[in-house]
Amino acid sequence: MGEEKRVHLSKKAPEAYAALRSFSTTVGRLAADAGIDARLREIVQIHASQLNGCAYCVRVHVDAAVKAGLDADVIAQIATWRESGVFDERERAALELTESFTFIHEDGIPDDVYDQAGGILSEQEYVALSWVLVAINAFNRVAIAGRYPVPPRTGTTAQIAPDATPPAITEPRGPHDHGEQRA
Repeated sequence: MGEEKRVHLSKKAPEAYAALRSFSTTVGRLAADAGIDARLREIVQIHASQLNGCAYCVRVHVDAAVKAGLDADVIAQIATWRESGVFDERERAALELTESFTFIHEDGIPDDVYDQAGGILSEQEYVALSWVLVAINAFNRVAIAGRYPVPPRTGTTAQIAPDATPPAITEPRGPHDHGEQRA
């Protein structure tokens, strides 16, 4: 990405960003209450961020996925989940739903995707996962619009960056925070 400066939405409208963080915290609790575990939350958040081209959120969620116990093989397979055998039926339904929510402008949530997810996920899980997807797509747009930087790391493994707070939809107590990055 270019080095040009962009308006930093979270800093220029902190009250709006605080509302988004609060929303994300609520979504995180909703997901936890529905039994959506950290593995599934991170898988869908990484995939939505990949599809949107949000390098910043991919990094944040890969770090959170590692913290949640996902290994490099599973994380690497997310982008090619249809051809991969590492995801169970529930995760595959969630990944399909992720694509429909991310590209909702194309076909909405097609009946076959809705029926497939509904046949595997409980209604409570479907609702919670849907809100996780709404939230991550919103955060992707904030980070992409602000061109949040993703500099190279020194080291070979993912880690929680010292200035990155894992998102609320990963850990219900810690808000998704793009406010500390500098554009």
